[in-house]
Amino acid sequence: MLLVMTLWTGLTASAQTHKADDIIGTWLNQEATGKITLYKENGKYFGKLVWLREPNDKTTGKPRTDKENPDGKLKSLPLIGMVNMKNFSFNGKDEWSDGTIYDPKNGKTYKCYIQFENPSKLKVRGYVGVSLLGRNTYWTKSTPPQN
Repeated sequence: MLLVMTLWTGLTASAQTHKADDIIGTWLNQEATGKITLYKENGKYFGKLVWLREPNDKTTGKPRTDKENPDGKLKSLPLIGMVNMKNFSFNGKDEWSDGTIYDPKNGKTYKCYIQFENPSKLKVRGYVGVSLLGRNTYWTKSTPPQN
């Protein structure tokens, strides 16, 4: 019984409670190809693409656009400045959920939740239907891009 209580105490002590605004800031994606600034607006959390390692199209030299978007009217919008994460809510403990993430690489939008792996790393899970049908990506805390 003492062993069980010791293990339980250790597990609960390691579970960290976060403040809702802890995710606010700029994060470098796992591939180090983009930076996303997470921010709060009207009580919800959003993410905006603010930097790309390759900001310009290789063939035209012009800023990259959302060419994979299924809506033809949106294909010409620039990627930098795009709000690709929307409507996340904080659960009061350790997860920002009920949001969506748009992947400009394939033009698809996924359900998504965000959790901290450690103070400088986020786990971002995009999925279809249920969270078991998805994938994780890990983002590291970064500095905002210099203008």
